[in-house]
Amino acid sequence: MPKLSTLSNVPALAERHQIVIALMLVSLMIITRGHHFSSLHNLPGASWAVFFLAGIYLRTVWPLVGFLALSWWLDFAAYTWGGASGFCLTPAYVFLLPAYAALWLAGRWYAGQHQFALNTLLPLSLSMVTGLILCELFSSGGFYFFSGRFTDATWVEFAGRTLNYFPMYIESFLFYTGVAIVMHAALVMINQQRNLRGTTTG
Repeated sequence: MPKLSTLSNVPALAERHQIVIALMLVSLMIITRGHHFSSLHNLPGASWAVFFLAGIYLRTVWPLVGFLALSWWLDFAAYTWGGASGFCLTPAYVFLLPAYAALWLAGRWYAGQHQFALNTLLPLSLSMVTGLILCELFSSGGFYFFSGRFTDATWVEFAGRTLNYFPMYIESFLFYTGVAIVMHAALVMINQQRNLRGTTTG
């Protein structure tokens, strides 16, 4: 009986499948980012999960560049035409580059592990935890210490703010990556059943 593979078999994805996944991730970011449709649909922001999943499924560095550009354009459009607050648009905005890149690299690292079944849980968990922590340090830490919005910034206050806001980002991240894992596992099982029936009938 074939083993149930997990997310780490993605290097075998055909280019057309990667294009479909990329379009799904683009749509997800547009729908959920900031001041666009999120208030209408009550969906949490998916940007963190998008970069992580792009690192897993999309096999070149260009999607990272594309999603960085898309996130910037959505924020710029929200501020310029959507009436969104410019509170977060400071020199510290540049820290989103390493923050999102950390999530993408974490996903990229996990995609290269090529594990099967339960053996994949450890590298998956490690990549998620590492990516989330680095993203939080770069994004929230960069904003807190370098945006100029906070006077007398201290590590103690930053730790308190992290304990307050970081769990919400983790929750959103786990929601979207959890959906991706379930979808991936279901598609793998369907594909394996098809292959098994093909082998049996052949």
